Amino acid sequence: MIGKWSRGAKVLALTSIGVTLVSLDISIVNVAFGAIAKDFPESRRTLTWVFSAYNIAYAAGLLTAGRLADAFGRKRAFLTGLTIFMFGSLLCAFAPSALMLVAARAVQAIGGAVLTPSSLALVLPEFPVEKRSAAIGVWGAVGAVAAASGPTIGGFLVDTFSWHAVFLINIPLCILAITIGAKLLRESRDETAPRTVDYFGAILAVFGVGLLTLMIVQSDEWGWLTKRALVVFIVALAFLTAFVMRCRVAAHPVLDLKLLKLPFVTAAAISGFGFTMGFFSLIFVNTQWLQTVWNYSPSRSGLAGIPGPVMAAIVAAPAGRLAQRIGHGKVVATGAVILCSGNLFLSYWITDTPKYLTHYLPVMVYTGIGVGLCISTISSSATAFLPQPKFAMGSALNNTARQIGAALGVALVSSILVSAVSQNRYLEGFHTAWRLTSLIILISGGAMLTLFKKPTDAQLESAR
Repeated sequence: MIGKWSRGAKVLALTSIGVTLVSLDISIVNVAFGAIAKDFPESRRTLTWVFSAYNIAYAAGLLTAGRLADAFGRKRAFLTGLTIFMFGSLLCAFAPSALMLVAARAVQAIGGAVLTPSSLALVLPEFPVEKRSAAIGVWGAVGAVAAASGPTIGGFLVDTFSWHAVFLINIPLCILAITIGAKLLRESRDETAPRTVDYFGAILAVFGVGLLTLMIVQSDEWGWLTKRALVVFIVALAFLTAFVMRCRVAAHPVLDLKLLKLPFVTAAAISGFGFTMGFFSLIFVNTQWLQTVWNYSPSRSGLAGIPGPVMAAIVAAPAGRLAQRIGHGKVVATGAVILCSGNLFLSYWITDTPKYLTHYLPVMVYTGIGVGLCISTISSSATAFLPQPKFAMGSALNNTARQIGAALGVALVSSILVSAVSQNRYLEGFHTAWRLTSLIILISGGAMLTLFKKPTDAQLESAR
């Protein structure tokens, strides 16, 4: 059957394996935390970094990785990223201590950062312009579905085997993708760029984005307005400012600032930041609700959420084609309204009495439509009109914005829930969190609707 697939379909399927692994490992560890903590009871505080290390390293590495892929080759970057990710997964599975597990998670994230921008850059040249939106839609939906499925898969693996299995499952998939990719993929790079990178700019980007993400993910422990948080934020801002100034003067910058002059790139970054902020918040809140309020087991809570990702996957490809016909802004705005209204239903009508079939299930199906419309269209909008040499950099910029948004969203709703529990107002806390995610997602849809514009020939020429 696969033999009859077009070359483009094969490349899309292959790169989707990499995207699946990276996105899955953002959320799959959440349900394994309790089991991991039992093996390392003396290091519970250190174990909180199992989540943080991955998010920080992934966000910090994306921009530099996009530039490296453009300069040295997208195939090379993709296969190298898979290899690093596989090595990190092995280290995670057999980590002898909590500290080694945290370090291994950072290795995983570096591999993910290297392969993510190159994966999209490998897909796009394989499709004619008129089919790229649908292809990107599938590519983007794969990541969203994988992230949303993390609790389901993780719950099953932990309950059936052990927490080690959430990392070991990556190994055969990485080997498969590396083996096929070595034969199938064609090498490509930005032929106008020298095989060099602005390493000083790369260091500034890594520290700037890394410290900003650190401040966000540690907000629960530090507080948002504490001296430590403010100092880290100021230092991060200083690094990011220096990074922007460096990009203005460097011959071959890590980030080509001319991309930000393109309205569709800016719209995708802003909308992607907001939507991912709301989407990952929603995954976190829903999982916590099922496990702490309805007392679902990890595997049962995972199964309960399956209809959402399934519906998102069904809608993703048609959403890409629809965006080409009526415009990216209208599709994202429609998806945002659907997702927002579903969240509001949960916030006003769901109670601590389990009503899965009548309340939760219909909302999962309904909001899954919204996710499919938004996530795939936002992904395609980021590179919709970019020239081929800029594919990886454009993808890296969008993914960086989305990763920071995801970290910020989870940190915000986590703070809300922790505060509510401490005041014995946990139901009110969940309802507030759902309403906040609704507002954030609605704003992201509005941003895409108002800001996304097809570039003029002059704008495209200035960005080359």
